[in-house]
Amino acid sequence: MGWSRHRVILALFLLFLQPGRAVRDPVLYCGVCRGLVDEIEWAIKKVDPKKTIQVGSYRIGPDGSQKTNEILYARSETHLSEILEDVCSNLDDYSLYEDPETQKKTYMRFAPRESEKMSSVDFNNFKFDPENSKSLKFACETIVEEYEDEIISLFTHETDQVADMLCIEKSEFCEPSQASPHTDL
Repeated sequence: MGWSRHRVILALFLLFLQPGRAVRDPVLYCGVCRGLVDEIEWAIKKVDPKKTIQVGSYRIGPDGSQKTNEILYARSETHLSEILEDVCSNLDDYSLYEDPETQKKTYMRFAPRESEKMSSVDFNNFKFDPENSKSLKFACETIVEEYEDEIISLFTHETDQVADMLCIEKSEFCEPSQASPHTDL
């Protein structure tokens, strides 16, 4: 009797300790997920679209040849892995933004990228906090660690709406109501 009670208590304890399912700030994780996707897309766009990389097997055939393929570098697993190594440091350029009309909070980029001009951003609506920066980086590193395979898979197959697929469907960090606006061509 005592043994089964311990098993039930242990089962309940383990149920509440599921890895990766701790209570997470939905505004933080949704914003970081979308920022992460935006930063990866930016890094991909910076690469020469004609640049290629050879990939293939390390096996050498009986005739001494190696089977290799040439693929575009920008969306290769190699390049995406390199991007993921330091993409979270780019989130230093993000901060909590509160929309003055709706009071909706989200994380947005406030700093222009290297070739961008300063836009008309209202800095009064950003909440700059050093603790925020640490939280952003931690959340980003957590997302990259937990969803690295999904991130690479989504970006290697030039898919539309990567942010929605990763942040809503795969990770469930964002609600469907937070979907990116779809633009029809």
